[in-house]
Amino acid sequence: MKLAVIGGGGVRSMFLAKSIARKAKDLNITTLVFMDNNEEKLNIYGKMAKHVANLLCPGLEFILTTNAKDAVINADYVITTIREGGDLMRVKDERIALNHGVLGQETTGAAGLSFAMRSVNALKEYCELIKRYSKPGCKVFNFTNPAGVVSQTLRDMGYDFTYGICDAPSGMLRSFALLYNQDENAAKGEIYGLNHLSYFTSVTINGKEMLDEIIDNDEAYKKTDLRYFEKELLKERRAIFNEYLYYFYYREKAVANILKAAQTRGEQIAQINEAMTEKLKGVDIDNDFEKALGIFDYYYGLRENNYMASETGVKRENEWHFDIFEKDSGGYAGVALKFIEIINSGKKDSMIICTANNGAIEGLLDSDIVEITCDITKDGVTPHKVRNQDEQCLELIRRVKIYERLASKAIREKSVQAAVEALTLHPLVNSYSLAKTLVNEYLELNKDYTPDWS
Repeated sequence: MKLAVIGGGGVRSMFLAKSIARKAKDLNITTLVFMDNNEEKLNIYGKMAKHVANLLCPGLEFILTTNAKDAVINADYVITTIREGGDLMRVKDERIALNHGVLGQETTGAAGLSFAMRSVNALKEYCELIKRYSKPGCKVFNFTNPAGVVSQTLRDMGYDFTYGICDAPSGMLRSFALLYNQDENAAKGEIYGLNHLSYFTSVTINGKEMLDEIIDNDEAYKKTDLRYFEKELLKERRAIFNEYLYYFYYREKAVANILKAAQTRGEQIAQINEAMTEKLKGVDIDNDFEKALGIFDYYYGLRENNYMASETGVKRENEWHFDIFEKDSGGYAGVALKFIEIINSGKKDSMIICTANNGAIEGLLDSDIVEITCDITKDGVTPHKVRNQDEQCLELIRRVKIYERLASKAIREKSVQAAVEALTLHPLVNSYSLAKTLVNEYLELNKDYTPDWS
């Protein structure tokens, strides 16, 4: 089996390589290709990923390439994780929104539309190559943000072999299992909503329902990403929130915290990544991997402990280290590998993935892409029907999904009007005049990526 990663020169490449290499033999993955059009970063982070994979699975054929066609030829599965325009464009995306008092955040905020304008154009080219050169039935797992808008747009373009993946739900489940000193895979969940806007209605640990217990557990608000919410809110909704819902339920606090912070999250990451890359340029990765790993540990640790700190005022204090041989949750690669594992088994199993609604959530179209617990078999993906939906949660889901539909239309049709309508309805913008201003500024920013809009 051949697995290709488009965006294999990203700073998280070692995480991908570790997860895939650990499972390669069990899943019969014999060839792994990391492709990136940034040769310099591929020769740093791609090489580090290859070193990790060789340590964990020496028999795995690991190829680094800048040629997308070579990467996807005869591929069985493809993971896409790209950042079109790089970190600096994210910084500009988010600052444009903040300059108007609007949350910029690259996935849930107004900046997500700008990011999607760039992302979809690039992903469309990769999808066409996959249709032409990959094996029939090849599946694409998209981790490129904003995953909700991107996944919706790719499906609307006819690329029904694409699925959105995110490690936020699985990461939260893992944190709950560890909270109760159980195996990290002991927690299972029923979730519904959209990417970065989803609600757990059930969490079981070793088969025992624990939703109410977790919501009531004060330790959960210290040791998991429930730290961003008040217990009263979760009790009212009787649901556990995806951490990104902080931006919707605490909108004014998020904006105020970001504006008073020295840097936005995007600016932090851009600065950290630039410094880390500059340091790693001077290291012979093939012959001095330990030195490279030490540099990576320092800088990535800064990145991890500052996660959502600017927006929430809450900073993680965990000591961070990349351990090649330590078992972990697998991150977003783990989500893709879980899908492959189920298909290989020939049996039905469930997992959380972004796919077509098909009647699972009332009030949404069948073609709407949702983040939901699904049954997976060799014959397809079936989302679990959601019952007794909370009306307030559902209303927010509907509103943001209308935004995603219009954003998809805007990108596919290069329509300024649809883009303005999209941001007008976005709960974090909620203004026609602001929407017009933002769209005009984003089109100017992206003029080299989005020509011919009207």
